[in-house]
Amino acid sequence: MSTAEPTYDVIVIGAGAAGLMCGLTAGQRNKRVLVLDHAKQAGKKILISGGGRCNFTNMHTSPEQFLSQNPHFCKSALSRYTQWDFLAMVEKHQIAWHEKTLGQLFCDDSAKDIVAMLMHECKAAGTRVQLRTEILSVRYTAQYHVDTSEGMYIADKLVVACGGLSMPKLGATPLGYQLAKQFNHTIVPVRAGLVPFTLHDHDKASFAELTGVATDVVAEANHVQFKEAMLFTHRGLSGPAMLQISSFWEPGDNINVNLLPNERIGERLRSMRAEQPKLSLANALSRWLPKRLVQVLIERGQWPNKNLADLSNQAIDTIDRDIHGWVIKPNGTEGYRTAEVTLGGVNVDEVSSKTMESLKQPGLYFIGEVLDVTGWLGGYNFQWAWSSGWVAGQSV
Repeated sequence: MSTAEPTYDVIVIGAGAAGLMCGLTAGQRNKRVLVLDHAKQAGKKILISGGGRCNFTNMHTSPEQFLSQNPHFCKSALSRYTQWDFLAMVEKHQIAWHEKTLGQLFCDDSAKDIVAMLMHECKAAGTRVQLRTEILSVRYTAQYHVDTSEGMYIADKLVVACGGLSMPKLGATPLGYQLAKQFNHTIVPVRAGLVPFTLHDHDKASFAELTGVATDVVAEANHVQFKEAMLFTHRGLSGPAMLQISSFWEPGDNINVNLLPNERIGERLRSMRAEQPKLSLANALSRWLPKRLVQVLIERGQWPNKNLADLSNQAIDTIDRDIHGWVIKPNGTEGYRTAEVTLGGVNVDEVSSKTMESLKQPGLYFIGEVLDVTGWLGGYNFQWAWSSGWVAGQSV
């Protein structure tokens, strides 16, 4: 291959949500674009997201739903390519969609529709997407020389869109962070986010029989609250409420859980005690909480196994406090294996929020999850991929 002139204007490393978005946007500006990925399939994380239906954005997207050491960084990109812009592309391709709870938008049919749309747009823009290509090394001498398992490729601009460390079974690697460090960028310490919790052995043993039980709660850690479902698993606690709070939880912290956020259970139990004194506490609480959960909490000695008539006001106050302020101390999380995102990443203070270009290295761009920008659960991380990818695609 001749190295007398660049083979491409832009090479994008990573054919995920951000990389494909950047590739098609740059291609639409008549740039010669090559998107490289070591996977056999483009958009693997898109395909498994949302139970295979891809929660592709959220109607309520705003900078408030993103975590970063610099919370202002995401504002420019999110305002310039919005959820409505992406939805317009979805509708142009006649992909049927629906809104679930809390503004989450999903495909009616399959996440494959989103990947097919992105690939179609890349093809229409003349952007080449090349899979099964391992990145061996990158060097810069006026241009970017990307050595791969399929040969050497050269470009004026290089976009790093290879994601974080979450879900290694889908091919996640630390390549993005390694490239950032190679070009003198700092990395905000990374850890698993939007991830289920594991419990200590004594809690795991008593909650084991609750696997599959779900209930709506308000979960709180570090003064941040989420009102969504909590799910008991054979390892610990999951469900949207726990995944959300995991991004704010620090090892060693407690999680406070309001098991009945919509009830004033103390008042309820007092009135029931007057009306149905012979009703057992277990049967009374099972009107609002899953029966198996009530049984386990009583068996753990959390509450007395008595009829309502035998409960003192003090006992009811204790039950009320326990239900509205149940405290659990996780052992840890399930880690990157099941995490939906990676918290931390390339320090955004070293990247232009207007273009996604490195402030340290000309022609080098970072987009998507590799950056220290992490959204809440609910389509926000995909919107960050679309927005940051579009911004870089407009600028390369």
